[in-house]
Amino acid sequence: MSEYNIMKKTLADQWYSLPVVLQAHYQTKDNTDVGMLDIEYPAWMQVSLNLLNSIGALLNRKGNAISTEVKKVMHGNVQHWSRTITFENGEKVYFKSHWCHVGGNKMIEFVNPIIGLCMSVEVNNKSLYYQGEYFVLRLGKLTIPIAEWMLLGHTTIVEKEFDDNHFTMDFRLRHPLFGQIYRYSGKFMTVNN
Repeated sequence: MSEYNIMKKTLADQWYSLPVVLQAHYQTKDNTDVGMLDIEYPAWMQVSLNLLNSIGALLNRKGNAISTEVKKVMHGNVQHWSRTITFENGEKVYFKSHWCHVGGNKMIEFVNPIIGLCMSVEVNNKSLYYQGEYFVLRLGKLTIPIAEWMLLGHTTIVEKEFDDNHFTMDFRLRHPLFGQIYRYSGKFMTVNN
């Protein structure tokens, strides 16, 4: 088991002001979040989301109260997230990514070996706030930053304590011209594997 805690490294002293339920969500031990997810986006985004989904980025199906499981495992200094989204008809959709700390309060979530999103993270009023900084294209040892506005728009994620055992998360993608073009949100609890 790795002793490296990617979120603790990213937040530094702010880690200690994070509620226990969110510390459990980002613990070093292998763990699983279980909960329900809502996914929403305008109909005109469907073709773009189908393309993005084919390269491992974003889910391309809408729904409410979708059963969701997120398994998290540390491998060295990288945290791997494996999401299983089970729709009402029993169909399962999978979405994987991995997270790396890249210095200061910044981390990158890679949705495949070459495409990622760099985000800054901070604790404010006992909630965890992510702000998209830029997209990245990784070609071997070269990492090329791409401004958010040139692609999908600005990403925000807010995670908050709901109670002693549950947290809520809210992911939004806002385009500078079209406004909010994608959102998923839900309530989860973390269980140790």
